[in-house]
Amino acid sequence: MINLFETQRYPFLTSIVNRNPLSCGNAMSINEILNQTETIAVIGCSSRPFRTSHQISEYLLSEGFNIIPINPNEESVLGHKAYPSMSHLPDDFSVELVVIFRNRRYTKKMIKEIVDWADTMGQKPVIWTQLNVSTPEAKKLAEKHRLIYVENRCVMVEHQREKI
Repeated sequence: MINLFETQRYPFLTSIVNRNPLSCGNAMSINEILNQTETIAVIGCSSRPFRTSHQISEYLLSEGFNIIPINPNEESVLGHKAYPSMSHLPDDFSVELVVIFRNRRYTKKMIKEIVDWADTMGQKPVIWTQLNVSTPEAKKLAEKHRLIYVENRCVMVEHQREKI
């Protein structure tokens, strides 16, 4: 946790502490989002243990979340069937949170995919972009479709912080 002393000593941390990570006029807190989440679609989930998406997915599983790996290059990750895209998910899947682990140049495309899936399935998942994944265009697209958008936050760090 970043304290006041650290923000005085390292001024660049002030923007991290003070930024509002949620958009779309949402009143939900990070804690509420995580507490209301059972199933997380992880876009960019990798079977390679050294990849951040793998490590964080493993953590989320250990904390009791269900994960759905989304990656066209994987058949399964951490014992869970991987799907090439959101549109390939079975109709009976309910997803409360979508975490994106892709290069930021693909974020808008991923948001479009999530929006299309959400419209087709009648679901409103929270979109969570990991650190340095968000783009202004992706955020605007999510906001246009009234989806909650968490930007530039690590889902594992935020979950650990909420547990304290």
